[in-house]
Amino acid sequence: MSETARSVAVDLIARVEQTGAYAEPLLNAALSGRLLDDPRERGLATQLVYGTLRMQGRLDWILRQLCRGRLVDLAPITRAILRTALYQLEFADRIPAFAAVDAAVELAKARVPARAALVNAVLRTALRKRDAIRWPDPVRDPAGHIAATASHPRWLVRRWLAVYGPGDTAALCRADNETPPCTLRVNRLRTTPAAAREALAAAGLACEPTSFSPDGLAVAGGAAALGETTPFREGGLHIQDEASQLVALLVAPRPGETLLDLCAGSGGKTTHLAALLENSGEILAVDIHPRKLADLETLARRLGAAPIRTRAGDAEEDLGEAFHTRFDRVLVDAPCSGTGTLRRNPEIKWRLQPRDLRPLVRRQRRILDAAAAYPRRGGLLVYATCALLPEENEGVIADFLERHPEYAPDPPPPPFPAALLDGEGHLRTLPHRDGMDGFFGARLQRRR
Repeated sequence: MSETARSVAVDLIARVEQTGAYAEPLLNAALSGRLLDDPRERGLATQLVYGTLRMQGRLDWILRQLCRGRLVDLAPITRAILRTALYQLEFADRIPAFAAVDAAVELAKARVPARAALVNAVLRTALRKRDAIRWPDPVRDPAGHIAATASHPRWLVRRWLAVYGPGDTAALCRADNETPPCTLRVNRLRTTPAAAREALAAAGLACEPTSFSPDGLAVAGGAAALGETTPFREGGLHIQDEASQLVALLVAPRPGETLLDLCAGSGGKTTHLAALLENSGEILAVDIHPRKLADLETLARRLGAAPIRTRAGDAEEDLGEAFHTRFDRVLVDAPCSGTGTLRRNPEIKWRLQPRDLRPLVRRQRRILDAAAAYPRRGGLLVYATCALLPEENEGVIADFLERHPEYAPDPPPPPFPAALLDGEGHLRTLPHRDGMDGFFGARLQRRR
């Protein structure tokens, strides 16, 4: 059969489940070819992939009540067909129900012929019994109710209920199921926010300044045509969530300083630091993955970020005595659960398990311990995650301060937005409250 938006979406969703891959690169690779020439089909494929992954928990709650056998016993491709079709029945108002069901049955005939009758029966039962689905009682079982209706794993909802309470937890889970805004960072090495806004407006893209980052622009309608605009082609813009932009502002480097960026990844924050340095000083970017460092170097060239050098290395291991007390500011952008980015990476919530957290926290602590040697006396150590679990955030900081009396908390001074600081002076953003990804950041000053 020829590829359609539905077939592409089903195949990608099944691959995400089977291989542990992330949806975004798979979808980008599929749509960068010529599988789907019609922009409407490309848009539908994107909606189906992300929508189905975001609402997978709710969809599975319904499917478990409709399937005679166990949902887990079905092949991943069959589950993907059922989930994608049910997503259309539940949430895609512009798609006629009969079209969603018929397309799913035809796809099952092509991919898993032995399950075509099952797919047809389950989906037609879903149409007849939509109002008969039983949901957990919100009073007797608040965690179960939020998990099922707002499509999050129960264990994560229970953790968040203990931290945020029922109202904020429900709102946070609902926000995780929304399409995130398209947010840009203006690269001041190439342009200014005012000039970038004017150029985007001339290209037909309306945008507004973000609420907290002075370098951020929120673009209405997404980023489909962004790559064709002059400021983007000339390195004046970089796609980066507002919360991620706040990390470099938390570091707050001054021109001429020497910086170390551990776990630098592909360089979004690194190049922002270079812009804040006004291309003076020096940045050493370290990451364990050479491919990410290659991407960082490519990005740095596009954005004109000159002071960046890269070094492959494991942040858990000491870089060597030559690097001790060498840096004015050190950023530890720690590997984490990613629970603050579920709007963008919904597959994380179905992949992450409670047992994954303990080794992750141990790694975060080891990285921060190694980083403690690098700032000079009076220098700054900044720890950041895109996680919303306390053991990865304030738990790591409390443990570090107990074992490193040479460090003390150093809350950011103005003009850093005080509204985003908690009672300890730590950066804390929440998707439902702040309209951006969930981030944590702590500044620690080396006193001796």
